[in-house]
Amino acid sequence: MAAGEAFTALQRREIDKAIGDAESVSGHAYSVYVGAADGAARQHAEALHQQLEHPDDSILVHVDPRGRTIEVVTGARAATCLDSRLAGLAVLTMQSAFATGDLTRGLVAGLQQLAALSRRQSPLHTDTP
Repeated sequence: MAAGEAFTALQRREIDKAIGDAESVSGHAYSVYVGAADGAARQHAEALHQQLEHPDDSILVHVDPRGRTIEVVTGARAATCLDSRLAGLAVLTMQSAFATGDLTRGLVAGLQQLAALSRRQSPLHTDTP
């Protein structure tokens, strides 16, 4: 998580825990970047996502508080479980918390929702002889 000076040590631990929990629940890698976008927010988020160790299995949340933008970028394999409509639900959750000035609570709630929505589905049946 890149956070600069935006968070206290306790807030960083809360966000790091939410990232770890999201990874455990969903099976995908999560990253959070809070900071100004260099140019257009979406392109900046996509560039950050491509720098991740395993971008195909990763979900990146980029929040630019000053620019008032939130971007969720999913890798190719992660996108099979989390489409843009579902990611949009988590963005709405984050926006609600951010509107009250609580960046940490918004990120934690958004990560929890993203994890639940991107959980890899287990097959309902198997073909066994």
